[in-house]
Parts: sequence; structure tokens; C-alpha cells
Amino acid sequence: MTRYDYPGARAQRDEGPGAPVFALVRAWAAGIVVLVATEYLQATLVYDHLASEDNLETFLGRLMLIHLPNAACIALASWAAGRIHRDPFRDASFQHALATFTVPVAAQALNMSLQWQDLTAEGLLMSNAVLVLGCVTGHAADRLQED
Repeated sequence: MTRYDYPGARAQRDEGPGAPVFALVRAWAAGIVVLVATEYLQATLVYDHLASEDNLETFLGRLMLIHLPNAACIALASWAAGRIHRDPFRDASFQHALATFTVPVAAQALNMSLQWQDLTAEGLLMSNAVLVLGCVTGHAADRLQED
């Protein structure tokens, strides 16, 4: 008999009524930390040193200096959120997708709402394509690491 079998004993970590929500919040927190850190590195390294007016004039320049680094940041954030989302809650597909995709989608929605007046058709389409690519890549990397 364990200490959890007695009436009034504290519930195990996976049995409390708020355990699934706490697992989601932990995953989101990890995703936010990774997304902020990688976007900061991208802004300080890529934008400050490599991105110039000449480099950003062509579509290939924008793709290489803006969109692909953004996809890597989103993929890392999705992967980190998926890795932190723990068992037994990660076995539920909907909960795990919610844990993995919420931070990048929320960041994209925030970015779109703050920069709505400056968006072009290319920027809107490419940023959403980057979101999908990063989320799918991060989720696939997370699933490939499972036992």
C-alpha cells in the first residue's frame, strides 16, 4: 500500500484535476522561451549583420535571410514544446497538437495583428507558409524522438 491509497492523501502528479492543463502550460512556457531566444539570436545575428537593403531586394534574399531562419525558430519552438509535454498527456493526439502548435500560432497571430498595415501579399503568404513548415518540422522531429 502506498501513501496515495489513504483517504485525504495528496493525489499523484498525473491524477490531479489540473494535471493536463499544467502539462500544457509547461509545454507552452518551454515553447515561448525557445521562440524568444531563437528570434533574439536571429534578430541580432542575421538582421544586424547580414540583412541589408541590397540583400533583401530579391525574393531569394528575403527567403534566405527572413523566411528560412523564421522557419527554424518556429520548428525549434514546436519541438521544445512537444518534448516538454509529458506522458501520459502526450498520448492524446489533440492535447499534444495543442501543446506543440499553440505558441507558434499565437506568435504568428500577434505578429499579424501588430503589423497588419505593413503586410504585403508575399509577406502574408510566406509567413503563413513558414508557420506551417516550422510547425510540421518541429512536430515531426518530436515524434521521431519518441521511443
